Amino acid sequence: MTDSNTSQEPGRGRRRRTVIEDPAHPSPEDRRVAELLGRPTDASTLVPAIGAQSSPDAADSLEALDEAEAADVLEGMELGKAADALSHMVAPLAVSVLEDIVQQDPVFAARLLAEMSADDAVDLLQLTPDGTVRALLRHMSAESRVVIEPLLAFDPQTAGGMMEPEVLKVVGDLTVKDAVEIVRTTQATIDSHYVFVVERSGTLAGVIGLRQLVIAGADERLIDICETQVAAIGPDTDQEEVAREFEKYDYRVLPVVDESRHLLGVVTIDAVIESIREEGTEDAQKMVGAGREEMVFSSIAQKLKGRLPWLVVNLVTSAVAAMVVLQFEGLIAEIAVLAVLMPVIANQSGNAGQQSLAVTLRGLVLDQVNSKIASRLFIREATVGFINGLIAGALVGCTATTIAILGGDMSWSLGLIIAISMTLSITVGTATGTALPLLMRRCGADPATASTIFLTMVTDSISFLIFLGTASLFAGWFELGR
Repeated sequence: MTDSNTSQEPGRGRRRRTVIEDPAHPSPEDRRVAELLGRPTDASTLVPAIGAQSSPDAADSLEALDEAEAADVLEGMELGKAADALSHMVAPLAVSVLEDIVQQDPVFAARLLAEMSADDAVDLLQLTPDGTVRALLRHMSAESRVVIEPLLAFDPQTAGGMMEPEVLKVVGDLTVKDAVEIVRTTQATIDSHYVFVVERSGTLAGVIGLRQLVIAGADERLIDICETQVAAIGPDTDQEEVAREFEKYDYRVLPVVDESRHLLGVVTIDAVIESIREEGTEDAQKMVGAGREEMVFSSIAQKLKGRLPWLVVNLVTSAVAAMVVLQFEGLIAEIAVLAVLMPVIANQSGNAGQQSLAVTLRGLVLDQVNSKIASRLFIREATVGFINGLIAGALVGCTATTIAILGGDMSWSLGLIIAISMTLSITVGTATGTALPLLMRRCGADPATASTIFLTMVTDSISFLIFLGTASLFAGWFELGR
């Protein structure tokens, strides 16, 4: 969708055309690239077409090519546009393309990284093999290395790993007039709504918004008009704690300072949103035993490294449930219908446990669960599981009893056993789903790590034991096999 009108251009007599575009619809440049990608095309033809796209769209186009082709296109593009496009690509693919460029032209690859914002460059380097990183750093200018190398030392899941080192900062004893001139020349390279006031030594002294700076008197000193009560975080602060601070106090930006209060950089709301997305992805993958850093485009070796160990663990835990079933081999052989009904009981227990697990994990991530309310949470979830079990057990039990009464080939008493087993199994499943992440956190482990694997072991084993044990107990009384 495109609409247009005219507006007076400041300082000139002619009028220029205003274009309003709908970002949900492909632009002419996007359609041109899609047309080229639909037929055999060489890199020299793609370079001007992809170079005309916006950076996110150019990244999408490059992701549609293989790594070697994408590297060739980037090398033909204007340096700034190539760097922006590479920084918007999916990280594993961007790393693969970067490695191809390093092999062809390491100097150009180093220039690409230097052209990016420092935090984007570091994000790529942290996923790049060490040998390639050393080669890139060797070909970077000393000025770029001074900025990037300290950031590589920070854990990417901390405030130091999330922060942007390029900060709009001004010495506090300058006047507003001088500060505005500095901001005017710096704003083109640093996008910020705040100016951080520092002492000559580099320690953080205060913060002032751009609006307040503009309306202040020209001869006033910054230190006299800035806000001197400033919230700040250390570089080792975990990204989950950073996210909680932003959520709790509605921050848009938080300065990062060292132990001596020297300003190291800032964490923005954009970085926090990205970290929340990554943390959610990691937790979801860890729950099922996939690698925490695995992505769609990760290599086969990376995928195997993350998944295979937990598949082996799953084999071991599954053996527990198999051993339980083996103890009732004779009963199952005598009453074959039990083998049909066992998975139903276990499936319901597992689903109930997954529900409870998801709610508890979310509460832990959002810091809504502490040691004081953990016991209350467990009792509440167990109660919900018991009520759900009663209802589900009554439905399935009544159905089984009705079938038996109407002439089905099984005893009516089987309905009672199903109802009892379903109630107890769902209660246990729900309680386990709550207790498991709480117990793992109490032991100092990540609550999400392989939670689903261990939950399945408990729910399957206990469900089989409850159902087959109850059937064995009542088999003689009600003549189940009749």
